[in-house]
Amino acid sequence: MANTIDTSVLNSLNQTTGGSAGKASATGDLSNSFMTLLVTQLKNQNPMKPMENAEMTSQLAQINTVNGIQDLNKTLEGITSQVNAGQNLQAAALIGQGVLVPGNRVVKDGEATTPFGVELEGPADDVAITIANDSGEVVRSFSADDIGALEAGVQSFTWDGTLQDGSAAPDGRYRVSIAANQGDEPVSVTALNYAPVNGVVSTESGPRLDLGAIYGQVGLDAVRQIL
Repeated sequence: MANTIDTSVLNSLNQTTGGSAGKASATGDLSNSFMTLLVTQLKNQNPMKPMENAEMTSQLAQINTVNGIQDLNKTLEGITSQVNAGQNLQAAALIGQGVLVPGNRVVKDGEATTPFGVELEGPADDVAITIANDSGEVVRSFSADDIGALEAGVQSFTWDGTLQDGSAAPDGRYRVSIAANQGDEPVSVTALNYAPVNGVVSTESGPRLDLGAIYGQVGLDAVRQIL
């Protein structure tokens, strides 16, 4: 009497190949291997104990599942390629432009100062902004009367480069601090600084914007506003 091929062998094969469907699809039609094994199992089954209909249906369903996974992997690969291509185009379009990204630096050079911004999680009726030098000394402050109420989201500002007494601030780098409240409740706020996009760097996780030696590299998701 011919030996029976135990169904656990097929189940084991399913588990082994299921995790590498992408590799199997690249080397050939995986479903043919499953079908060949199933036919071999039917030929060598114990005639006194043939395979039950439910068991055969289960094996066929596993074959269809493998085919479905292969098709799904191909579809996801295509979608991923399209998303990556779109991100690369978006990143390339930013070269030469200025963006607001999380950070608290302001640079003064002559009469020009770089813009800065705030990102509020909710509306705020009391916003205070202070600008300090590298030593931590506050050189200019803006109160709620100067700024007014702000809506949730991103707002951009420009410092005129003057000190509290109206005289011109020395050239150099400064840091911005922001506090926001709505009534008596604090509002979460993120300071944003300006940076020019010098180029795009391709990485496994997607394109990254090269913002120069001072600001480094950031992903597209770091861009809050294009100026």
